[in-house]
Amino acid sequence: MSFSSKGFESNDSLTGRAGGKGKNPPPRVPIKKTGRRARQPLEAAAGEAGTETAVENPSVDATSELSDAEVSPATSAPDADYVADERRSFLSRLYTGTGAFEVVGKRKMWYIVTAVIIAISILSIATRQFTFGIDFEGGTQISVPSSSAVTTESVSEVFSTALGESPESVQTAGTGASQTIVVRTETLSPDENRNIENALAAKFGPELTRAEISVSDVSSTWGREITEKMLIALAVFLLVVTVYIAVRFDREMSIAALVSLFFDIVCTAGVYSLVGWEVTPATVIGLLTILGFSLYDTVVVFDKVAENTRSVLSTTRRTYAEQANLAVNQTLMRSINTTVISVLPIIALMVIAVWMLGVGTLKDLALIQLVGVVVGAYSSIFLAAPLLVTLKERRDDIGKHTRRVLERRARIDSGEPVAAAAVVSGDRSAARKSGSAASPAGKRRRAR
Repeated sequence: MSFSSKGFESNDSLTGRAGGKGKNPPPRVPIKKTGRRARQPLEAAAGEAGTETAVENPSVDATSELSDAEVSPATSAPDADYVADERRSFLSRLYTGTGAFEVVGKRKMWYIVTAVIIAISILSIATRQFTFGIDFEGGTQISVPSSSAVTTESVSEVFSTALGESPESVQTAGTGASQTIVVRTETLSPDENRNIENALAAKFGPELTRAEISVSDVSSTWGREITEKMLIALAVFLLVVTVYIAVRFDREMSIAALVSLFFDIVCTAGVYSLVGWEVTPATVIGLLTILGFSLYDTVVVFDKVAENTRSVLSTTRRTYAEQANLAVNQTLMRSINTTVISVLPIIALMVIAVWMLGVGTLKDLALIQLVGVVVGAYSSIFLAAPLLVTLKERRDDIGKHTRRVLERRARIDSGEPVAAAAVVSGDRSAARKSGSAASPAGKRRRAR
């Protein structure tokens, strides 16, 4: 092999001994460590000799390169990747997130389900309303030390006998030796307070004395202050969320997230109204907590949607709705895992603390968190993402792109030659023969 200023040449090509019968081999192309312009002769020569392989760059789509190329329907086989892989088992599709679960495509059904849930919740709130606790409405609270004889049932019976009406709530608070029975009712007069104290001391004495019975009046002013602060905190929370999502993502995602949070609030409040449990300060705290959980789940789904649809307009392979549905499938298992992990400790709280230990003051917090976590997972998957697609498709560019993709698929199904949306390495030669002068989308390397 001899070298020259122009590169290198094979000794065989100089002496004419290549191939043994005087046939000259394909010309060698100089290799220089220079810029992109110097690599173009190498790529052109390698393409003509047929000794190269294409390395696809997944971040670059070939639609713009072959938008005018007319190829046979056989070259449109790569377009079929918009069809989800449904041959796998249910658990495999759930775990891998192949897009086999049609969520966005059936968004009208999910809209109907969501509307029914909202209607039931609003109807319950309007008819049954809420049972506000003593902290919001004011009233009298009576505390009695708990013992083997002093139970919630016996205290409630004594109260009903002494005053002729049942208390609003009778719960246990604390554990062990400090456990007490807490009776909450509407505001009692001084005479009614003395009557209930005497009745309890007569029923459970001499173990229970009047000095051990605590009677206190709770003003409704504190409850109103809690409500006002909750509404202010909720307004600030929604404002910050709206601004953040609009800046981090876009306006449509911000609107979809707000609608999802509104659904969470209405549905959780409706369940609380149906159950009939008291609304306490713990309920307010739990409501703000579950809104944060729901927003977190929604942002995770939106982040994946934004990633999948970043260059969706540059291809006719998938629509925006299909890319969004793929994102939902890819985050579905994460949402299920997060929900299950969040629900398990809440169930443990309800079983151990409320049912086994009898700490009734925790059931308000446990119920609203349990309902909120489940409702938040539902809204982030089956409401926020489909609503986002509906809002996006109202835009001219997204709507035109969707129609272009569907029209192209209709031509493929009818057997009409169409432009290839993407060409794999094996089909590039066919595209060149069809008259396309497009350059390859990915990097190329010489076969050794």
